[in-house]
Amino acid sequence: MLFQLLAFIVLLFLLRKYAWGPLMGIMKQREQHISNEINEAETSRKEAQAYLEQQTEALKEARKEAQALIESAKKQGEQQGEDILKAAREEANRMKEAALAEIDREKEQAVQTLRNEVATLSVQIASKVISKELDEKAQEKLVDDYLKEVGEGR
Repeated sequence: MLFQLLAFIVLLFLLRKYAWGPLMGIMKQREQHISNEINEAETSRKEAQAYLEQQTEALKEARKEAQALIESAKKQGEQQGEDILKAAREEANRMKEAALAEIDREKEQAVQTLRNEVATLSVQIASKVISKELDEKAQEKLVDDYLKEVGEGR
């Protein structure tokens, strides 16, 4: 029995020195490796969360900028529409004023032409009346004939 006890103590000593020590070293290395992996995973998760928040903020900013661009384009379009309408109204007013001025010029020209023709007719009638001393009936007939002659000429 003493021999078995001594063999057991020697075996225990050998196991502790050659098997238990390296086994515990491997276990400590494994524990350290797992701990490092957990720490790295936690760091990666935090970085991913921060990146996600950053991207979410960037997306919100991009949406705000897009909305601002849309509003700006809408206002610019409305302004251009108003400018076009204003220019069209001004052009219409200018054309209307030009047409009225042209009408006035042609009216004045027609009146002047009519005055010249009346003056010419008056002179011709007067010269015919003076050249002939006519009584009232003959003078009316002469004027009527001349007016018919002028009316047919037109």
